[in-house]
Amino acid sequence: MDTNMLTQIAMGIALSACAGFRVFLPMLTAALATQLGWIHLPSDMHWLGSWAAIICFGTAAILEVIAYYIPFVDNLLDTIATPLSVAAGTMLAFSILPVGEQEPLIRWGLALLAGGSAAGTIQLGTGILRLLSSKTTAGTGNAIVATTENAAAASGSVLSLFIPVIMAVLLLFLIVWILVKLFSKVSSISRKKGSI
Repeated sequence: MDTNMLTQIAMGIALSACAGFRVFLPMLTAALATQLGWIHLPSDMHWLGSWAAIICFGTAAILEVIAYYIPFVDNLLDTIATPLSVAAGTMLAFSILPVGEQEPLIRWGLALLAGGSAAGTIQLGTGILRLLSSKTTAGTGNAIVATTENAAAASGSVLSLFIPVIMAVLLLFLIVWILVKLFSKVSSISRKKGSI
C-alpha cells in the first residue's frame, strides 16, 4: 500500500466521521476541495464538486449550524440527522476511498462500513450527549454542545484534508471510546434489570 492510497483512505474515513458532528459541513468541505482540485473524485461522483452542489451544501450547512442553537429543535434534528449522517458518511467514503474498478455494490458496501458507520457512531454519541444536556439543563446547556460540535465538524473537516492520517486516528479513537461507553452503559442497565 503506497502513501497516496493510505492518505486517501484516511481522508475518506476522517471526512466521513466528521459527518457525525454536522451532516453538511464535511460535504461542503469535500465539494470545495474538489472544486479547488485538492481531491480527485471518480467520474460518477464529479457532481460533488459542482457549483450547484457547493451552493446547496453551503446553504444547508448554514441552516444546520443555526438550527442546532434552537432549544429542543436540536433534539428533533438529531432524529433526522442520524440517518442523514450515515448517508453523508457513506457518500463521502464512496467518493474518496480508493477502491479501484470494483463493482458499485462492493464500493457502496465498503463505503457504508468505513464511512457510514463512523458517521453514525459519532452522531449517536453526540445525540446522547445532547439528550443528557437537555435533561439536566432544560436545554440551556445545548448551545455549548452545539458550539463544540460545530467546531469539531469545521476543524475536523478542514484538517482531514491536510493531516488526514492523524485526523483518522483521532476520530477512530473517539469512535472506539463512544462504543465502549455505550456498551458499558447498556451492560450496567441490563445488570440492574437482571437483579430486580
